[in-house]
Amino acid sequence: MGELEDRDKAMELFEIAYEYQMKGELETAIEYYKQSIEVYPTAEAYTFLGWTYSFMKRYQEAIAECEKAIRTDPDFGNPYNDIGAYLIELGRYDEAIPYLKKATVAKRYEAYHYPHYNLGRVWEKKGKWYEAIEEYTRALEIKPDYVLAYRSKVRLQAQMN
Repeated sequence: MGELEDRDKAMELFEIAYEYQMKGELETAIEYYKQSIEVYPTAEAYTFLGWTYSFMKRYQEAIAECEKAIRTDPDFGNPYNDIGAYLIELGRYDEAIPYLKKATVAKRYEAYHYPHYNLGRVWEKKGKWYEAIEEYTRALEIKPDYVLAYRSKVRLQAQMN
């Protein structure tokens, strides 16, 4: 197969994997993501494989896949945010910060509100409430209808009063 055919086949496998992931058939999704990567490795496939592991609370494996995504395409923002989110789940807040900050400036990313929201979560956990509110506000400036950021900001402001 040529590169174009490999890429098309990998995309087809990726889409099948995603469908299984959304149906909750995670082990099957993992197998299809791995097949996609074997045919033609992409940052997206590594990131989504990591995301699938996170659904199973397998955060170390999720982080490892996201690190592969970053090595494949350092400009892709999703894996930086995802690693940050997984580190938050593991209670490793200080380690999450540099990944989340990289996500906020990644060249190829469509969801900049997520790392700002996650930075807000980190600052809140660390007791830095003003910084948390600033990050929740940034998330809302980017995506005004982002309910999680809105609720977190309002809840935190209420606690401060």
